[in-house]
Amino acid sequence: MTTALVWFRRDLRSNDHAALHHALLAHTRVHCVFVFDTAILDLLPRRDRRVEFILRAVEELDAALRTMGGQLLVRHGDPRHEIPRLAAELGARAVYANRDYEPAAIARDAEVDRRLHDGKPSADACLLDFKDQVIFERDEVMTQGGTPFSVFTPYKNAWLKHLTPADLDPLPVEPHAAQLAPPIDGERLPTLAELGFEATDLPALRLPTGMGGAQALFRDFVERIDDYATARDFPAVKGCSYLSPHLRFGTISIRQLAAHAHGHGGRGAQTWLSELIWRDFYHAILWHHPRVVTQCFKPEFDTLRWDDAPDLLAAWREGRTGYPLVDAAMRQLLHAGWMHNRLRMITASFLSKDLGLDWRLGEAWFAEKLLDFDLAANNGGWQWAASTGCDAQPWFRIFNPVTQSERFDPEGRFIRRYLPELANVPVKFIHAPWTMDAARQAACGVVIGRDYPMPVVDHSLARNRTLERYKAV
Repeated sequence: MTTALVWFRRDLRSNDHAALHHALLAHTRVHCVFVFDTAILDLLPRRDRRVEFILRAVEELDAALRTMGGQLLVRHGDPRHEIPRLAAELGARAVYANRDYEPAAIARDAEVDRRLHDGKPSADACLLDFKDQVIFERDEVMTQGGTPFSVFTPYKNAWLKHLTPADLDPLPVEPHAAQLAPPIDGERLPTLAELGFEATDLPALRLPTGMGGAQALFRDFVERIDDYATARDFPAVKGCSYLSPHLRFGTISIRQLAAHAHGHGGRGAQTWLSELIWRDFYHAILWHHPRVVTQCFKPEFDTLRWDDAPDLLAAWREGRTGYPLVDAAMRQLLHAGWMHNRLRMITASFLSKDLGLDWRLGEAWFAEKLLDFDLAANNGGWQWAASTGCDAQPWFRIFNPVTQSERFDPEGRFIRRYLPELANVPVKFIHAPWTMDAARQAACGVVIGRDYPMPVVDHSLARNRTLERYKAV
């Protein structure tokens, strides 16, 4: 009889799971564990929706494993100590996990593997990792010259050419569930308070959690997927999948999503597949160029001279820049811990190219507030908007926040949802309310500069400053 330990991380599901699948095939007794990592948790505010989202997913995962005869062991501490200690206690000959491509996670896993090898009772234990959170990883999709891609379209073409049906096949768990180790007496899941956190407004947001929530969202999106290509850019419309938090924490399999998108054939599904391929692309960039965590992908832009304006940064964070679509987007982030993808591009461009602030400041704010925060995608998106990244928008392309608002929220429905002070402003003025005269402002019940701010910058002047900033490098 051989024993293994499966270490769950950002893959909180009991189906189509690479590490669990392979462990069940190779061993006669398989334990499962999740560690609430204090190295991460200690840096978070005590009310963090992500911790509550994870706990709900962990609870559902444990229940699912129990129906198959197993359980989820939960630990609270540093996994560099907890995993080797638990492996030794259980007599596990191997620890199975799905790969993580973030530099800090790579270093953590290397340390866990080292400690597994130098452990006394389990000296022959090792960490075995598997591809699970992407379709293609690391060196699987490369240029003909054997180098990493830095432009998306050629990467996408190579990705599609490389794809085979086997890449999208699910990795089943339930047929092999007899190998799951039975529950251990005395083990229970922690409460949010025991983890040192307070309850959040997550239930009020009505975001379905766990594997069941992910599947419910997916079924709903499948009914709308044909409209995705046209609806996805309009934040007042239910056009996107809303699956990003579930992809981030692995409560749904990327193989399931990509298989449906690839097999569907319609324009909406193919557009969505491109977005999933962008996700793989950014993970490959992070893997091959870990320096992007702190530096520009294009090194020449590391010499950009950004402004130092804490007051402008605070106005952007709090949604009071005076540009309604930007402010509505930033308030959506504060309210829901999520932001529509089109708005992520607009707000990121506004920070770096209207306010002249370092993109890393915005990236860090999104990392703190987004429920679906993913380092590879967040970094890639911010560097795209700031024109410092791979295949980024040209540095001289600068979104006009008013015309973007007119194009993507033409009736101001999204703006009014998050900026109630502008609820009575006519469509003609909703995108630039400062252009109303005093009489019209009074008629709308809003005084610009008092009830809603004047623009903190003049876009045309800011645009010229940005062009000069980038021309200098």
